[in-house]
Amino acid sequence: MNRQPNGSQPPMAMNSFQLAAGEPYPLGATITTDGVNFSVFSANATKVVLCVFDQNTHTEVAQYILTHKTHHIWHGELVGAQAGLIYGYRVFGPYQPELGHRFNHHKLAMDPYAKQLVGELKYDKAIYAYDVDDANADLSFCVKDNAPYVPKSVVVDTKALTDIKIAPIKRALNHSIVYETHVKGFTQLHPKLCQQSRGKFVGLASPVVIDYLSQLGVTAIELLPVHAFVDEPFLIEKNLKNYWGYNTVGFFAPHPHYLSADDISEFRQMVSSLHQAGIEVILDVVYNHTAEGNHLGPSYHFRSIDNASYYRLMPNEARYYINDTGCGNTLNINHPQVLMLVMDSLRYWVEVMGVDGFRFDLASCLGRENYGFDPCSGFFDALMQDPVLCQVKLIAEPWDIGPGGYQLGNYPVVFSEWNDRYRDTMRRFWRGDDAMLSEFAKRFHGSSDVFEHNGRGPSASINFITSHDGYSLHDLVTYQAKHNEANGEDNRDGHQENFSCHYGVEGETNCAAINTLRLRQKRNFLATLLLSQGVPMLLAGDEAGHSQQGNNNAYCQDRPENWFNWQKIDWELVGFTRQLIKLRKQFPLLCHQQFMHQPEALFDNGIAWFNKLGEPMTKMLWGEYHCKTLSVIVTGNLLQSEIGAVPENTQALLLLFNADDIQHTFHLPQLTHFPSWLCLLHTQQNTDGQSITIQPDGQYSLLPRSLMIFHSNFQGDEHDGH
Repeated sequence: MNRQPNGSQPPMAMNSFQLAAGEPYPLGATITTDGVNFSVFSANATKVVLCVFDQNTHTEVAQYILTHKTHHIWHGELVGAQAGLIYGYRVFGPYQPELGHRFNHHKLAMDPYAKQLVGELKYDKAIYAYDVDDANADLSFCVKDNAPYVPKSVVVDTKALTDIKIAPIKRALNHSIVYETHVKGFTQLHPKLCQQSRGKFVGLASPVVIDYLSQLGVTAIELLPVHAFVDEPFLIEKNLKNYWGYNTVGFFAPHPHYLSADDISEFRQMVSSLHQAGIEVILDVVYNHTAEGNHLGPSYHFRSIDNASYYRLMPNEARYYINDTGCGNTLNINHPQVLMLVMDSLRYWVEVMGVDGFRFDLASCLGRENYGFDPCSGFFDALMQDPVLCQVKLIAEPWDIGPGGYQLGNYPVVFSEWNDRYRDTMRRFWRGDDAMLSEFAKRFHGSSDVFEHNGRGPSASINFITSHDGYSLHDLVTYQAKHNEANGEDNRDGHQENFSCHYGVEGETNCAAINTLRLRQKRNFLATLLLSQGVPMLLAGDEAGHSQQGNNNAYCQDRPENWFNWQKIDWELVGFTRQLIKLRKQFPLLCHQQFMHQPEALFDNGIAWFNKLGEPMTKMLWGEYHCKTLSVIVTGNLLQSEIGAVPENTQALLLLFNADDIQHTFHLPQLTHFPSWLCLLHTQQNTDGQSITIQPDGQYSLLPRSLMIFHSNFQGDEHDGH
C-alpha cells in the first residue's frame, strides 16, 4: 500500500503573520528579534505545515507551509509572532505502515521541543491515525481531524524564566539522602495548603511542605515524572488515570496539571525555593518510550512527524515496534537527531529549569546499540563528554525487559544505579530467610562486588527498601500477597515475589503483638537503609506509616487512599527516621567516598564483621546456613575536611543485628582503642532514644528481629602516634 491522502484542508481564517525562511537551529519554537523561529526534524516528510490556533478557543485559524528545509530540518520564521502563540504541525508524507511510515496530515502533531502544552487530551477515535473500526486496523487510514481532542504547543520566552534566581548547591552524592516523592500525591491532602496549591509545583514549594522535608533531614527530592504526560486509552476506558506519569508526550514541557496558573515559571520557582532550604531536585525522566504505544496506539507527535526516524522498528517488519520497554514502543536514541532531542531536553531542565540531576527510567534502553546493551553507547558517551550534564547527578534504573536488559553494575563511571539487589537482600534478611549473612554484608558494605570493578565508590549504589514501584514500607510488613484488584487486571499485574511478610495476619489487625513486631521491622528497615554504605533513597510516606492497602503496582490509583495523608502521620516513626538521618549526617564514616575494607593501619577507615560472640567472622561463620545474627564495626574520621587521620577524630560505630525470631545474647567485640560503647539508637521497644546499659561483661540481649547502634571514641595512650 502506498497511499497519499488528499483530505480537505482547514480554511485559512486569518494570516496576520509573514513567514520568512528562518533558521534550522535551535529546534523548536524560539523567540527572535522579529518574531518566532519554528524548526522541526523530519527526514521522510514531503511537506510540513505550521498551524496556528486561537488563544481563547483553541481553534485552528491559520496555516503556514514551511518551505525551507536544511538537512531534513523544516524551518521558518513567523514574523510578528510572540510568546503565548498556540501552534502545532501537520506533516505530509506516505502512509505505509509496512515500511514504517505513518504520516497523516489530518492529525495535528505536538512540537517535540514544545516548552509548554495547553488543552486536555479528550479520548476520541480521531486521536488514531487509522480507522479503529476498520477490519484492517492500522493498515487503514483515518481522515478525521484530531485537533479538537489533543493538547497544543505554546511558544515560550525561556529567557524570562532565568530571571528567577536559583542558589547552586554543591553536594557530593555520597552525602545525599534522597526522598522519592510525587508532586500531586505528596501535597494534595495537605490541610494547610490552599486548594489552588494542592497537587501543584507551588504546593511542593510552600513553606509548610519544605519545612517538613527540612525537619526530616533529606537532602534531595526525586520527583516521579513531571514531563507532560497523558492517560493511556485502556486506562481511560476503565475510568482510571496514569498517576505515576510514565507516559510522556513532552520532553520539555512541565505536566500541565501540576501548574496552578498555566505558568511554567512555577517549576523554576519551586526549584529555587527548595534550593534555599538546601534541598536538591532530581527528576525521574522517561526517554525510553512515549505515550504513542504500539502499532495500534494513538498519534500525538513522533508517529505523525517521522515514525521511522523517531522509533526503533522491527528490522524485517517495520509495521511493528521493538518493545524493550514493555510499553509498546522504544525511542530510537541511536538516531543522531533523536539523540540530540534527548540531550537538548536534559540540558534545558538543568540550565533553564535548574534541576540537579536525573533518574533514567529503564536506562538499559538508552544504552542499546543494534547488537545490544553497550556501556560505551552513543548516549552514554554524549552524556560523559557534555560539560553541563557530566556534572549533575545521573542515576540509572539499570534494566529493561529486552534481551540482556538487566545490567546492574555495568554502567559508566558517571552513573549511580538503583540497586534492587540491596532491596531484595534487606527484605529477605529481616524476614528471616536462611543463608543471608554474606549477601547482607555485601549490600550493607555498599555492594563493592557490583560497583568497585570500574573504579566507582559506594555512591554508585542507590540503596532502597521500597520505591514507588512496589509495596510501601508499611505494606511490606503487613501483606504477604499483593492486592491489586483496583487496577482492573484481576490482580495479575505487579511483582509476584515481594519478599514481604505479614507476621500472622494478612492486612491490618488489632493484635498488639503483631503490630509491635511490624513496627519494629519498619524501624529495622529504616535503620539498615540509613546506616548502610551507599546513597539511601527513602520512599515518601514510609517514615509516616503510609499504606497502599497492599497494592504493589499503584500506577493508576490517583485517589485519596494513595496520597500522602497528612492527618494520619505516625509521628513517632517520623521522629525515629529524623534521628537516623541526623546520625548519618553526624558520622561521615557512614558515607565514605571510597569502599572501605579491612583497615591496614590503626587510623584507617575500615569495616570489620563479627559474630554474636564478638569473634571476627571466618569463612566457616559466613557459611552458617541458619545463622541470622551479625555485628559490624565501621571506623573512620569524624571530620569530612580533615586531611590525614588523627586519633582524636577517629570514631567507631557498632551495629548488632538480630534477624532471628528468637532472642539472642550478643558479646560486644573487644577492641584495644575502643574499650567503651554508648548506645545511640535501637529498635528494641516502640519508643526510641532510650539509654541502654551494657552489662559489665559486655553482653546484651537483643529481642527477636531488632538491632542496636553503639558509638565509641578512639582512646589511645602516650605511645600512639599522630
